[in-house]
Amino acid sequence: MLAVGLSLLALTTFLGGCVSDSPVTAAPASVQAAPNLGDDGGQASALAYYQSLQRMSAAQLGRERAMLAAVPQSPGIQLRMAMLLGNPRGQPDLAKALNLLDAVLKSSDPVAVGLQPLARLLADNFGERQKLEIQFDKQGQQLKDSQRKAAELQEKIDNLADIERTLPQRPRATRPGGSTR
Repeated sequence: MLAVGLSLLALTTFLGGCVSDSPVTAAPASVQAAPNLGDDGGQASALAYYQSLQRMSAAQLGRERAMLAAVPQSPGIQLRMAMLLGNPRGQPDLAKALNLLDAVLKSSDPVAVGLQPLARLLADNFGERQKLEIQFDKQGQQLKDSQRKAAELQEKIDNLADIERTLPQRPRATRPGGSTR
């Protein structure tokens, strides 16, 4: 996850240097929060959108999801929807996000071709996250099974201890000559 974040940061820095030679001025927070949906032009706007998702609350992510679902599905919108579906603070649906990214990767649309390196990066990241979630679920199930077995074994030990306490005491064996063992 850290590697993907660093890759996105490096890509943002690289693309930021390529976009403009003019000095960068900070836009107001309201403008940065939601980049223009009609701007499907490239990776820089997609990365800016990705960064804006990180600053959104769960409610804002829900509104953004509804808004993206309502607009025509161009490659840029599909990529943004995949970013939104892959956001862990919203309602993540990695399988659907991967399907959207796959559509962008298979598209021959000029806009899609420009977004394919970023789509590949996101698809790789989401695929790894999906594998890790499956592995985490398996380990959680194994832990529950181990705890259940440990509880069963402890119950058997307790039952054996109860049986041992209820057994009558054996008489001590005496040796010839009156001494005990």
